[in-house]
Amino acid sequence: MRRLLPFLFFLAAIFGLAGQAAAHTKSETHTVWRIVDNTVHLSFNIPKTEARRLDATLPDGAADPVLGAYLAKNVSVKSEGGACTAKPPQAVAATIDFRRFELTFTCPSKDGIVLHSSAFFDLAAQHVTFAQITLPSGRFVAQLLTKDHQEIDTADAGASPLQSASFFEYIRMGMMHIFTGIDHMAFIVGFIIIARRMRDLLFVVTGFTIGHSITLALAVTGLFRPHAEYIDALIGLTIALVGAENVALSSGKPTTVAITVIGLLGLMALVKGAGAAAMYIGGHAGSLELATLGREIGGTGLPALLLLGGGLFTANYLMISGHLRDAARVRLVVTLVFGLIHGFGFAANLLDEKLPKGRLAELLVGFNVGVEIGQISVVFVVTGLVLVLRKLRMALPRPIVIDVVSAGLVAFGLFLFVSRGYAT
Repeated sequence: MRRLLPFLFFLAAIFGLAGQAAAHTKSETHTVWRIVDNTVHLSFNIPKTEARRLDATLPDGAADPVLGAYLAKNVSVKSEGGACTAKPPQAVAATIDFRRFELTFTCPSKDGIVLHSSAFFDLAAQHVTFAQITLPSGRFVAQLLTKDHQEIDTADAGASPLQSASFFEYIRMGMMHIFTGIDHMAFIVGFIIIARRMRDLLFVVTGFTIGHSITLALAVTGLFRPHAEYIDALIGLTIALVGAENVALSSGKPTTVAITVIGLLGLMALVKGAGAAAMYIGGHAGSLELATLGREIGGTGLPALLLLGGGLFTANYLMISGHLRDAARVRLVVTLVFGLIHGFGFAANLLDEKLPKGRLAELLVGFNVGVEIGQISVVFVVTGLVLVLRKLRMALPRPIVIDVVSAGLVAFGLFLFVSRGYAT
C-alpha cells in the first residue's frame, strides 16, 4: 500500500488542477473568406458558447444585433488602396448550435488584400479562429488567427516557407519538436525508467517509431485527420498510462491501478452520457432549463465512447503487463499504438505550416529522422545522467525514483488529458 501512496497523492492533486482547468471553456470560431477581384465575402460562424461570452444572461448568448455590431467593430479588410468598405453584417440561418453572419467588403484595389479579425480575443485569450480562404486564383488555403496573429496577408497566404527549406531544416524541425515538446519528452522518460535492459528500450523505440511514422504520413498527406483536441488529450492519457504501469509494477498491484483508471474514465463517460441524455429529453419535452443543464454537463469534452475505449484499453494493458514476467514484447505493440496517437500530434505541428506540396516525401523523411534523433538524444542523456550519478554514488534507490517519477507522470498526464479534453 505504501507504494501506492505517491500515486494516490498525485491523483488527488490532479483533480484540484482539473477543477481550475474546467473553469475555462474551449474558445474557437470558424470563418470562410472568398476573394473575387476587389470584393471579399466572409461567412463568420460563431458557436453559441462564444455568443454567451458577450451576454451570458441569454441561453443562446448575445442577440443578433449585438453580435453583428461586435463583428463590425472587430473584423476588417484592407488593400493597397486603403481600407475596404464594409456592408453591415447580416445574420443568416445556421445549425442549431451556431450563429452565422455574412459580411461583404469592397476594396479600392484587388492587390495587397489583408484580412483582419480581433473578434473574441478580448473575451478569451486562448481563442482561435480557423480561416478558410479562397484566393482570386481559385486556390484554397487554411490559416489560423490567434491573439498574437490577427492578420492574414493574402499575398503570402499561398506561399510555403518550407518550399525552399533544405532537407536538414526538415530534420531540425523534427528534433526541435521533441526538445520543445514536454509532453513527448515525458512519454519517453516514462519508458526509460521502466526499462531494465537495452533490449527493452529497443522494443519501445521501435514500436513508437513505426506508429508515429504511419499516422504522420496519413495526416500530412490528408488521407486521415482526426480531431486535434482528441489527439492532444489522448497524448496526455498515454503519459499517464506509462506512469500508471510503473506504479502497478513497482507496487505489485496492477488490478487495483487498472480498476482505478477504468473507474475514473468510466465516470467521465457516464457524466458525458447523462449530459447528452438531458439535452435530448429537454429538447423534446420543451424544457429549456433541462436542455441548458445538459448542454453545460455534456456539451463539451471528449466523446463517451472514446473515454470508454481508452479506459478499457488502459485497464486491459495494465492487467496484462502487470501479470507478465517479461512485458517487453507487449510494450512493442503498445508503444506502436501510442506512436499512432503521437504521430497525429506531430502532424498537427506540421499542419500549422503551409506544406510544400511537391516535397511532402522529403519533408516526411526529414521530419521523422529529426524526431528519431531527438528521441535517441533524450534516451542517451537520461541514461547517461543515471550512470554518472551511480558512479558518483549520488543516485537514489531505484524504487524511490520509479515511485516519484511515475506519480509525477500520472499527475502530468492526467492534467494534460483533462485540460486539453475539456478546456483550453
